[in-house]
Parts: sequence; C-alpha cells; structure tokens
Amino acid sequence: MRASVGDRIYVQGRVVGGGERLGEIIEVRGYDGEPPYLVRFEGGHETLIYPGPDTRVEPRSGD
Repeated sequence: MRASVGDRIYVQGRVVGGGERLGEIIEVRGYDGEPPYLVRFEGGHETLIYPGPDTRVEPRSGD
C-alpha cells in the first residue's frame, strides 16, 4: 500500500455494526509512500497506523 499526505483513509469496523472510520493522512513515515501513516480521523483524533486488509486509501482529489 502506498499513500501521500492529503489522501483519505478508510478503516472498516471490526465489529458488526461498527461502521467505517474516515481519516486524512497527515504524514507518511515510511519509505516512498509506504506505512506507517500518521492519520487524523474525524473528530480530531490523531494516531499512527499500519494499515491492514480492512483499510483502503483514496487519493486526494484535485491533483
């Protein structure tokens, strides 16, 4: 998986009915767009993540 600052990241909930979390990648700490990513989720929570199979990245629009 590769991403850039400004890309959106979607993390599928792990529990039934948990829903999907949406965040924005604010820093890429891996080499050449690879994880880990510092992500700001809705509500302002920031965390460092290593995306798993329940995660997808959507490139930022307007580039």
